[in-house]
Amino acid sequence: MSLENLVNKNVLSQPVYEPGKPIETVARELGLDPAGIAKLASNESPFGSSPKAVAAVKAWADDAWLYPDGGCYELKNKLAAIRGVAPEQLILGNGSNEIIELLGHTFLGKGDEVIFGSQAFIVYKLVTLLFGAKPVEIPMPQFCHDLDAMARAVTDRTRLIFIASPNNPTGTANTESDLMEFARSLPEHVVFCLDEAYAEYSENPPDLRPLISEGRNVICMRTFSKIFGLAGFRIGYGYASRDMIALLNRIRQPFNVNTAAQVAALAALDDDRFIQDCRTLNLANGKVLADGLRELGLNPVPSEANFLLVEFVNAMEAFHTLQVNGVIVRPLQPYNLPNHLRLTIGTQEQNLKMLNILSDYLLP
Repeated sequence: MSLENLVNKNVLSQPVYEPGKPIETVARELGLDPAGIAKLASNESPFGSSPKAVAAVKAWADDAWLYPDGGCYELKNKLAAIRGVAPEQLILGNGSNEIIELLGHTFLGKGDEVIFGSQAFIVYKLVTLLFGAKPVEIPMPQFCHDLDAMARAVTDRTRLIFIASPNNPTGTANTESDLMEFARSLPEHVVFCLDEAYAEYSENPPDLRPLISEGRNVICMRTFSKIFGLAGFRIGYGYASRDMIALLNRIRQPFNVNTAAQVAALAALDDDRFIQDCRTLNLANGKVLADGLRELGLNPVPSEANFLLVEFVNAMEAFHTLQVNGVIVRPLQPYNLPNHLRLTIGTQEQNLKMLNILSDYLLP
């Protein structure tokens, strides 16, 4: 008997997430020196990891034989103090991706509906399909979430709504007041998830904690993968009501967050100077990159994150041109943006290299 006759039928139609190619893979395929490749495809911090986090992990390494703290006690308490919530209102995940999946496990079944933007983080759709639910993709005029259209799309079958602000891959953001009004308009059978993966790059990120205090079905997520530079450790967190977190913990696997990740995150939360420097450099470098792209006749979408969405006449040709010259960026066909590339804002040197390659390509 074929294995396909034995598996959950949702698996057979499940799309596969395609991450950006690692530096080593591109170097091997194209015969390039890995040291000369700039990976600007996955929105990783070009400034590396928090130095305090790296030092803390090195100091911990001799204790790697011990199991992790399955309850993430120290990290929960530290995050609780920072976010102004109780430790029982926090859940830690193997990246915030795991929390998205936990929401699917907890709230989705066959025939349920999940609302998100047509150019929103692809994992929202993948998790929806995995649990046999129906994706309801709402058009995004000017690459922004249309909150009114999302509210009108709610039905008796709607269970989850995902909004990222700033949004990946468009870089656009919604205001706190608009998000608050939207959330308060939702019926009680809908859970609203605000994805704050890029919130640390915004000057004034929205704060939806008052909605949680009101008892609304709201969960917010953050990650240590971006501005903290801990993508390789895979750690993120969500905060919501005690009742919602208790439900998610019923599904969460024991020891889902390894000790190295917990140690790194604890130390990174104290690295205020590093985080502020990353935010300042990202803002300055992003402006230079956006200005340089405009000088080449391109029109990047204004972004509040650490990347730019850019339209090309032939996006895949531009993608291959950059890659063969040692710059990896992200094509966006899975996001219904076949004519666009997402460019992570890099260091000054990386951005200049990308602009020079594009100049030779666009202005021969």
